[in-house]
Amino acid sequence: MINYVDPSGVHGLNVRTVAAGDSADPHMYAAYPSIDDAPRLNEKLLKTVKEQLDRFGRDASRDADLPHREFNIDWQLAAASDQVIGVRLRIGESVGAGWSESRTTVWYDRTDSRVLDSAALLKDRPALEELASIVRDRLAGPRRETSSRTVKADPGLFDSLGFNPRGDLVVEFDDNQVGAASLGRVAVAVPASEAEPLLSATGARAQRAALKTTSEPGSKLWKEFIAEAGTAKPPAASSQTGSVDCAKAKCVALTYDDGPGPDTGRLLDLLGADHARATFFSLGANASARPEPLKRMMREGHLVANHTWSHRDLTALTDNRITDQLNRAQYAITQTIGQVPALLRPPYGATDDRIASIAAGRGLAVVRWSADSRDLRTADPKVIAKRVVAEAKPGAIILMHDVYRPTVDATPEILRRLREKGYTFVTVPELYGSLGMLPGGTYNSGDSTGWNDLGGPKSSGDTQAPLQRPTTP
Repeated sequence: MINYVDPSGVHGLNVRTVAAGDSADPHMYAAYPSIDDAPRLNEKLLKTVKEQLDRFGRDASRDADLPHREFNIDWQLAAASDQVIGVRLRIGESVGAGWSESRTTVWYDRTDSRVLDSAALLKDRPALEELASIVRDRLAGPRRETSSRTVKADPGLFDSLGFNPRGDLVVEFDDNQVGAASLGRVAVAVPASEAEPLLSATGARAQRAALKTTSEPGSKLWKEFIAEAGTAKPPAASSQTGSVDCAKAKCVALTYDDGPGPDTGRLLDLLGADHARATFFSLGANASARPEPLKRMMREGHLVANHTWSHRDLTALTDNRITDQLNRAQYAITQTIGQVPALLRPPYGATDDRIASIAAGRGLAVVRWSADSRDLRTADPKVIAKRVVAEAKPGAIILMHDVYRPTVDATPEILRRLREKGYTFVTVPELYGSLGMLPGGTYNSGDSTGWNDLGGPKSSGDTQAPLQRPTTP
């Protein structure tokens, strides 16, 4: 196993996102890091992500009638030092025939500002041939379900190389390259003593960087993990809960998915200047990389909630993988804000009774939305603002994305125009007042019993029901 670096300690790191939108088919979501002082690395990662997205889009268009078409890229830091950075991209996709993953690791040598594919960790062609021979021998061992015959001295086959805490060279293969996808991740660890003669100068730097990231059981970090995991924490709530009675005020909940991103801080500035509160459904991976914006959200009266770890369609996952997506995000967010998220927004809004039941077991209410800004489908902030204002009603839960710059640019207009209509901006649970929100309940919009469909107070003759009551599995 590769021991990955905590991204929150890397100065100047942001998370970039490329997504098709929650209502798009097929589902496509990709995240990758950008680092301020490594522009060439950033360009390479963006190029790689776009190439993979384009390829999947072509494949998916040929199989438009197949179910569960989904594409997802998440990332980890294989190493990060003052000399070298390694970014591992995990690329998953499904077009009707089950989920498969590929892996590629891009390296950046800070000493000469070079971006390198993994094969460049080796010093020359003979070194690549020697590595291929070692890997073939190891794959030909007791794991008969793998095939060593497919291993050639091809740089494209050795596109995901890294190091474990012992300094062993780890060679990762894509699903179906040396064995069936049902095997899961297949990797070979070449002992450090055998690997060292094969390494280039960059490879040696990468190996040294990996040796510095050890987090074995018994270390301080591991002990803190165990201690924190057993410490009870209160459920997450806005520090201003109770300051607005949504049975009397015209309330609307602005919600933002997928962050925190590069523009989340600016969004918080805009919301703060207008004294508006919002609910942020944060991805666990992004929260782990950039914890400070989440702490600021809580200080300023917003609410932080769970949007899973890596933005997978939960309805396509097994129960244990759903649980992993929820638990990893719960832990990352809880460790950051000191409170336990009580709300879950499933990616793409995709949910069912099974997901609601698993969420209930973790104390999570499932939140969808009643108004979709469709912000990811346009680069024009005016269009985004117009859609939000047009769809806003008392009790509305409005879907937006804080990782998308045009959405942040649209925020001042959204706030101004909805204020003019008499709206107050609250977090999602405040829409329900004393009714509260039940773990496992599914919520699309808030209670609007005091308001008619035109956004004005009901007269005594109005009999309109609430926009949405919670449903339970």
